[in-house]
Amino acid sequence: MRKIKLGYAPTRRSIFSAPDARKYRDLTADRLRELGVEFVDIKDINEEGLLYDDADRVRIAEKFKAEGVDGLFLPHCNFGTEYECARLAKDLNVPVLLWGPLDERPEPDGTRLRDTQCGLFATGKVLRRFRIPFTYLTNCRLTDPVFEQGVKGFLAVCSVVRTFRSIRILQISTRPFDFWSTMCNEGELLEKFNIQLSPIPMPELIDEVKKAKAEGTRVAETIDYVRSKMEICVTEEQLENVAALKVAMETLIKKYGCQAAAIQCWNALQGELGIMPCAANALLNDEGIPVVCETDIHGAITALMAEAASLNETRSFFADWTIRHPDIPNGELLQHCGPWPISVAMEKPKLTYPLAFDFPGSVTAEAKHGPVTLCRFDGDNGEYSLLLGHAKGVDGPRGKGTYLWVEVDNIRRLEEKIVTGPYIHHCVGIHEDIVPILYEACKYIGVTPDLYDPIEEQVKGFWRGE
Repeated sequence: MRKIKLGYAPTRRSIFSAPDARKYRDLTADRLRELGVEFVDIKDINEEGLLYDDADRVRIAEKFKAEGVDGLFLPHCNFGTEYECARLAKDLNVPVLLWGPLDERPEPDGTRLRDTQCGLFATGKVLRRFRIPFTYLTNCRLTDPVFEQGVKGFLAVCSVVRTFRSIRILQISTRPFDFWSTMCNEGELLEKFNIQLSPIPMPELIDEVKKAKAEGTRVAETIDYVRSKMEICVTEEQLENVAALKVAMETLIKKYGCQAAAIQCWNALQGELGIMPCAANALLNDEGIPVVCETDIHGAITALMAEAASLNETRSFFADWTIRHPDIPNGELLQHCGPWPISVAMEKPKLTYPLAFDFPGSVTAEAKHGPVTLCRFDGDNGEYSLLLGHAKGVDGPRGKGTYLWVEVDNIRRLEEKIVTGPYIHHCVGIHEDIVPILYEACKYIGVTPDLYDPIEEQVKGFWRGE
């Protein structure tokens, strides 16, 4: 996946020190390079490489658009020119990071060279007047840990926004009849968010499975991989069907230009192939191609958002909220028939039968413990929100399928939020704290963040280095 690219537009104002502005322009660029950030510079626009002139602003916008920047970084190298920042941000319609280096001690005669903090106050107000959402990274030194954390966090926010604005999901058949909870409004998703579905009927998938078997090579490679990673508790024919289904879904996802899929996992598929698709889903999920169960489109959207928030470095897992923990008051069982990525397992997975079905093709393995983020994009009646918060993996009774017992701060509060909606019994988990990233990304995509614990100030504190 292409790295996130920032448009680097440091700004100054004429009545403050231009030499100091140029100094901090270069220092900031050097720090970004140290952090491995890919950015588009504006040194070719004017000799200072700074934003302060309207004619230059037009050329900067043209350059950034041509380069396809994913976010706009506006370092205030002195007070800055607030209206040029706002005009440029309006032109680009990408996430905006507002920051400035901490001001030095005034000169002995009382002279102040930059007044960066004052300029940040001004630009924040003008961005609001322009109705431009922006992320504010606290006024700090380039060497402060919060600068590195904030810049990397902003890259992750840009990743979520870029992903969300171009989602296309392969919908494999309709939702199962009994699952009214997973219905979605396809037209509304397109109209509100540009989220596109590519629906195909089940026979098209079955035909692709047959083609995969006939071709053979990729299926054989997948079988070898499964043998190396799992304990096989199914027949050779069933294993071949699992591998062929994985290859078929991957082919169709690429054919229709999708990033994820949602499959009607039962029961038409079993009549054709005699297997559950869970293990095939798990294999694709491990490759960073989320495939979710029960044709849950909103679940697929959530998975894409979660992995984008990790800069696609950590795999997510698609789970049911199922039952309370028998011994831990705020514990809960996250479980599904067996579609979780192998990489999240704490033990060698088994390719076997699921809990509630008589057909094979499921993975059984407990997931790794440790901190996780749990989230769910959902909506009804024209309003959409993102449920999100923290949990930690804990010990519990042995389970079937892929599962993880978790403990949250207040299970009753979480339970009430899920029941009263707009959420359902499905969520996405990821072994990374992406709550501040998803919370911040919501302001750019028209989705309401919904924290299931009262931690909003703690989440905002991420950008303050707290």
